[in-house]
Amino acid sequence: MPPDSPPAAILAMEPPTSTPPGLIALFVAFAKMSLAGFGGVLVWARRGIVDQRRWMTADEFNETYALCHFLPGPNIVNLSVVFGSRFRGVAGAVAAFTGLLGPPVVVVTILAALYAHFGEIDALRRILAGVSCAAVGLLMSAVFRMMMPLIKRRALVGLAMLAAVFVAIGLLRLPLPAVLLVAIPLSIAITFAMRQRGAA
Repeated sequence: MPPDSPPAAILAMEPPTSTPPGLIALFVAFAKMSLAGFGGVLVWARRGIVDQRRWMTADEFNETYALCHFLPGPNIVNLSVVFGSRFRGVAGAVAAFTGLLGPPVVVVTILAALYAHFGEIDALRRILAGVSCAAVGLLMSAVFRMMMPLIKRRALVGLAMLAAVFVAIGLLRLPLPAVLLVAIPLSIAITFAMRQRGAA
């Protein structure tokens, strides 16, 4: 790397440099994400939107995904609609949504028909078990990359909130709605207080 190149931490905070995507670009981008999204599209969505095309910064992606996570419906579907509408309005939302769901529906329909005939084969079951392990690894890598902006900013309060929600839901098995009713207002209040202090 040349000596005057900015570090990765700075690049992650820089505004996107790409021009806003058109309808075809939105459809193709989300179609590629969905077809590559073994184990979930989140990994590939972040890579395509933030790392490759730079349509969003890492922080913008995290904030958008956080919003979609608290909306009803599948998170990545919500992300496609919010992302598409951000750049091209309703038409962009439809293009991204169609690109995300169209190709996988065709592929999964074909695979479901094949699985109905060959699903009892023991070798196939072992293959699917191995694929599930790889899917967990992909999800963990995406979670780590989404945490990096918090770590780089040393946002210890945000990491503490993340850990608290994980413990409450993952370990203590508390009801999700109850945890969200506490975590969401608390997170908003903490973020507001931190930004007010930073602006002062």
